[in-house]
Amino acid sequence: MTLNRPVPGSLISGIKSFAEDHGGAKAVIEYVGRRGARIVLVGEDGVWGDQFAEGTDIARSACAQAGVTIENAWERELLEQMRPSNDLWRSMGRRTLSR
Repeated sequence: MTLNRPVPGSLISGIKSFAEDHGGAKAVIEYVGRRGARIVLVGEDGVWGDQFAEGTDIARSACAQAGVTIENAWERELLEQMRPSNDLWRSMGRRTLSR
């Protein structure tokens, strides 16, 4: 049994907007359990961001409809393309591990 869930237009437009603002983009889709799927977008200029979908099927469909290529995994070239902002480095520096 296959369920065809609708893809939210806001998700598609958000992905398209990111790609347009950053000279194109590639996506990596990560399953995050009950929460759904995280779409990590990496722009051609190295900026990255993310969106959330209800499932990996919706995430894949949204990326396809937005014209964004989906990478199967975090390849070295894609990681090297990412340029974290100074704000991100600062926020990561403030985080502590809890046990």
